[in-house]
Amino acid sequence: MPPLLRKGMRVIVQGITGRQGRTHARLMLDYGTEIVAGVTPGKGGQEVEGVPVFDSVEEAVGEVGTVDASVIFVPAPFAYDAVMEALEAGIGLLVVITEHIPVHDAAKFVEYARLKGATIVGPNTPGAIAPGEGVKLGIMPGDVFAPGGVGIVSRSGTLTYEIALSLKRRGMGTPLTVGIGGDPVTGLSFTDVLEMFREDEETEAVVLVGEIGGRAEEDAAEYVMRIGYPKPVVAYVAGRTAPPGRRMGHAGAIISGGMGTYDSKLRALNGAGIPVAKTPFEIPDLLAGLLRR
Repeated sequence: MPPLLRKGMRVIVQGITGRQGRTHARLMLDYGTEIVAGVTPGKGGQEVEGVPVFDSVEEAVGEVGTVDASVIFVPAPFAYDAVMEALEAGIGLLVVITEHIPVHDAAKFVEYARLKGATIVGPNTPGAIAPGEGVKLGIMPGDVFAPGGVGIVSRSGTLTYEIALSLKRRGMGTPLTVGIGGDPVTGLSFTDVLEMFREDEETEAVVLVGEIGGRAEEDAAEYVMRIGYPKPVVAYVAGRTAPPGRRMGHAGAIISGGMGTYDSKLRALNGAGIPVAKTPFEIPDLLAGLLRR
């Protein structure tokens, strides 16, 4: 069974009555995810796609019983309160889709989650998906993912989908794909997810999808080299042609002062023995070569 997600886990959707929450609740249900409740303050008593809606997480948990995860579509100004409400209710896994959450809000709820022993995916994440388990938490398009042995961990949404589709077309798939989120502060890091894949028997190899800005990829390379990571890892880093000082993507990744550049990430990853693809479509070939060895 892949880490993080499992068949039959009980899920709530916070912000389920909004346009995004409603749309993706339907798609998650269609994929097989067991959504047992939705939460929107002031909308209690309604139903969305047959899912009962409650005014608070506490009320939802009290009515439906065990809840394993929450997917959060709450607008940024209210996301901090939504996350804290879910943590206070004892929910162990929170997938925070919302983008543009203030950094200090994210830092506070990520730290509080650690104190509570809970896991946060995101914020600003497309979510996580386990095709073999029929579980999707978030906005990933389920049809581009197939079951298989290649774990994917990514800072990017669209690139993740392209890579997953390329793998599928080559007869490869994934036990688990995790979008850690592109914001400066996230609950899970590359290193956290690499550790999950290291311990998972279904995972044969890992694809790491990074982008310029920050040092998350350098930290991952250091971890792989330090422990002698036992499974093949390949990488792709977006932003190879970006000029210094240019703001890139939703994450607002900036390269400046020699930090977070494509070249610095390339050096770190190659130094750890991780081949880096020049395009997303090279990844299946790199993986096939490593797995044959």
